[in-house]
Amino acid sequence: MYRTDLYEGMLAETIGLAGNGGEQINAYFARPLGAGPFPAIVLIHHMPGWDELYREFTRKFAHHGYLALSPNLYYRVGHGTPEDVAARARAAGGVPDEQVMGDVAGALRTLRALPYCSGKVAEDTVGVFGTCSGGRHAVLAACRVPGFAAAVDCWGGRVVMAPDELTPNQPVAPIEYTADLACPLLGLFGEEDRSPTLQQVEQHENALRQHGKTYEFYRYPQAGHGFFYYDRPNYRQGPAMDGWQKVFDFLQKHLGAGAE
Repeated sequence: MYRTDLYEGMLAETIGLAGNGGEQINAYFARPLGAGPFPAIVLIHHMPGWDELYREFTRKFAHHGYLALSPNLYYRVGHGTPEDVAARARAAGGVPDEQVMGDVAGALRTLRALPYCSGKVAEDTVGVFGTCSGGRHAVLAACRVPGFAAAVDCWGGRVVMAPDELTPNQPVAPIEYTADLACPLLGLFGEEDRSPTLQQVEQHENALRQHGKTYEFYRYPQAGHGFFYYDRPNYRQGPAMDGWQKVFDFLQKHLGAGAE
């Protein structure tokens, strides 16, 4: 519980890390000050890019007691404003899933190597979080990147994909990896969303249930895609506040003690 007599301090900065294939990319890192040890979270940014909103999300996790690291998945398409860089990434068909998994694995290794990360000694204290395309990637990472202890998918579209939606960059629908899901999964969805639709969310939930996976799915009426995004018309205050609380409750349950 937050108290007015608590000491607060945070460090936030841009760093480099070894991503897919050992290639250096940049990332945004925020952490509470102090010796720790702290649980940790990898944030996978959405299709609008590695933007100011994801800087704020990264600092939000640090405020709640987590080491938070958000890699720039669009590093290889060049630099500029997040909007321009994201447009170039979209024009190229998005970043390849295989490359994203390599970058996320690099972020995980970077966190676990820190002396104040509780994941350095206990391998079950690092989670992964993403929204929109990042939610899809979070599901993929939880299935394909060993070492995550919790995953949060916020309205990730294209987890369920028809055969004609597959591309060279996205050759396999994430739902096909459900049997390999290696950690508990939290899913937050808007009932008015069209990607994913409620039918697709139900299909994903059925697959999780069929394979005996630990998960929590929540659906919010009168909310659509991106209802956390306070800078956009699709923001919904009630679902957003409740959703963030569910995120932190879930992570505290599965990763251990961040700040409440």
